Amino acid sequence: MSLNVERARFNMIEQQVRPWDVLDARVLAVLGEVRREEYVSAEHRQLAFADLELPLAHGEFMMKPVIEGRVLQALDVKPGDGVLEIGTGSGFLTACLARLGQDVVSVEQHADLAATARERLQRDGIGNAKVEVAEAVRDFQPGREFDVVVLTGAVHTLPEHFKSWLKPGGRLFAVIGESPVQQAIVFTRDGTTVRETSLFETDLAYLTNAAPPKRFTL
Repeated sequence: MSLNVERARFNMIEQQVRPWDVLDARVLAVLGEVRREEYVSAEHRQLAFADLELPLAHGEFMMKPVIEGRVLQALDVKPGDGVLEIGTGSGFLTACLARLGQDVVSVEQHADLAATARERLQRDGIGNAKVEVAEAVRDFQPGREFDVVVLTGAVHTLPEHFKSWLKPGGRLFAVIGESPVQQAIVFTRDGTTVRETSLFETDLAYLTNAAPPKRFTL
């Protein structure tokens, strides 16, 4: 690995992610270990560590490094945690979650993105992440509960059945609201209730079937 790539990775962590109050040592370590440049397309490799959303196929986007760092820190993924990721995308966040937790089920609606993510994860030696092809908002049923659920795209409102996928004490990260001002929220299942913690404002593309309803104007 060239010194330039390692310097760019170091700068991403120290000049972008850490100053945005991402101070969890495990999160910073995993962002340094997973080779982000291997999870972007060849034409965007020079921008792998930039403070930018990077385009994927089908109008999807890879989140900025600072958002990925805040997501990982907010979810506090433990070594024994089972994780459900809605929206595999590039597979980079999948890889980070897999290194932090016990196992990851990641759901991607586009078969080509799913196949590419599987190849990248396999190449990275990550064997505890499974990528499934499905439309998650309406059609997907995981068949189990998870310690951690993370949505990598926004939703206008959080589907109630997503909360039922959480184990007691489980955490769910979602970006909710109307673009361009949406709220990142962590939902924590506490017994029979689910409490919300608002984290920060951001703006992400919506998951399929999760955008605001169309309004008719005269």
